[in-house]
Amino acid sequence: METGLDIINTELGRQFGDAAETFDTQSEAARSAANDIRKTGRLHLLGIGGSHWVNRLAEPFYRRVGIDATAHVISEYMRAPLPGPAVRLLTSQSGASGEILKFLEPGPLGPLHGLTLNADSPLAREIPCLTGAGPAEKSYAATRSVTITIAQHAAILSALGAELPGVSDALGTPKGLPDTSAATAQLSTARSAVFCARGALQGLADGLALTFLELARIPAMGLEAGMFRHGPIEMVDDSVATVFLRGQGDEGDNLDSLVQDLVEAGFRPVIIDFSGAAVIRGALTVPVPPARGLAAALRALPVVQRIVVDAAENIAPDMGRPLRSSKVTSGEAA
Repeated sequence: METGLDIINTELGRQFGDAAETFDTQSEAARSAANDIRKTGRLHLLGIGGSHWVNRLAEPFYRRVGIDATAHVISEYMRAPLPGPAVRLLTSQSGASGEILKFLEPGPLGPLHGLTLNADSPLAREIPCLTGAGPAEKSYAATRSVTITIAQHAAILSALGAELPGVSDALGTPKGLPDTSAATAQLSTARSAVFCARGALQGLADGLALTFLELARIPAMGLEAGMFRHGPIEMVDDSVATVFLRGQGDEGDNLDSLVQDLVEAGFRPVIIDFSGAAVIRGALTVPVPPARGLAAALRALPVVQRIVVDAAENIAPDMGRPLRSSKVTSGEAA
């Protein structure tokens, strides 16, 4: 019988090959979505769970090409939708989440497009979708689907004329990961965790926090650097792991001083570092090839996934097998 770790490792092993294939083969569907997005100039990115956090990651890149883009949790958006014309981009790796089906019940609400891994899903049958390569995701926590959804957003952004330096290279299967054993050991002794970043990378930090929470079954939060500094830093003690995604330029603004404050207080933050800058003395640095934007997210993703999954395996019995949840949920559709 496959363990939860076996299932996750299978997903992780094929995620970049499937993501690259998705990026290469979904150009027509991406152009269709981009055409509607450009016509309206307004985009609502709708999802839940890990799908929402990937949308949050992509949101700033749509803004950079002049689109009024906002990411929303679809269960709450249904209860308080934003008025006015907009393209609604529905993200669901299964294409069958209860919230998605409930949203589609009244019929079209202006231009609708979707992102899914399942071409046979209710979502893909109902509206035009970019579909991911490979089989349906089996792992309980979103892993491979995160990488594929980033590739789907990258395809739409490319069709909108966005400059995405390094993304094609970053979609290539990583040649090897840095040593993550020390960072894994640090998270393995934690009783809670904070994942912190800036800008677009905060969506990635939020998604990783969700993955760790689901797999390790301990509290984990994603906090923007400014939000972490404004009060929640008081929660840090020897039982709290802090993980920072340190990017280049504005994707690393003021992270150094926040990390240094924690070091001076006697803690050892973990830094997933693709800034190319000097290491911060006293922190535990895991180096990643320097990158920015979506390329940085793709470079960092397999490294932090490895840390999070291996630490969760050390914490939670039968990690990766849900106790009270299911892979595809329907309760919010009630």
